[in-house]
Amino acid sequence: MKKKYSRYRIYRIRLTKYIATAIFTLLLITVYSCVKQDKEKIMDDNMKARAVSEVIHSRKSVRSFTDQKVSDDDLETLVRAGMAAPTGKNLQPWIFYIITNKDLLEKLGNELPTAKMLGSVHSAIMVCGDISKADTTTYRNYWVMDCSVASENILLAAESMGLGACWTAVFPYDSRISIVRRLTGLPEHHIPLNIIPVGYPTGEDSPKDKWKPDNLVRIK
Repeated sequence: MKKKYSRYRIYRIRLTKYIATAIFTLLLITVYSCVKQDKEKIMDDNMKARAVSEVIHSRKSVRSFTDQKVSDDDLETLVRAGMAAPTGKNLQPWIFYIITNKDLLEKLGNELPTAKMLGSVHSAIMVCGDISKADTTTYRNYWVMDCSVASENILLAAESMGLGACWTAVFPYDSRISIVRRLTGLPEHHIPLNIIPVGYPTGEDSPKDKWKPDNLVRIK
């Protein structure tokens, strides 16, 4: 004989089933959402990693520029990237000059042997070592390494922003340092490492494949 339930108890049983079903559904949705977020985060991280790698391998020395000017904000963004570089003992022995004086750029381009393209851009960043901040207790020229890493940050940031840039060496050539000092009026404790022309590339320059397995040694 079938057991009879009161109408109230039947409603209570049904309600309990509905609540249990709702909780289970909510749990499934939560789990699915967490898994989806994890997958999206992994995909996002992978995309960022690929993007960084693509910027590194796409970087090239740009020597041909359009006449379009680079904004002050973009130039400051590049310098911020330079200042984000690692530096020994966090001394930050650098100083960055943003040059937008067209006459000065042309003079620098005319006199510096490897920087002719300065005459065709509207802006450049000069990376200098600030000896007043440098470590002189061990090796005076440690600033060169710090400023070199900062310069590479600038070059990579420029590539990521669709800009063109090129390292034109000043240091360690005494003749080039003298030219820059004469034209810019740099103080003695600021030593110019390089001048980086910054502009919009014409597309004529392309990256070089520098991968050489012979230059890799694995120590196991």
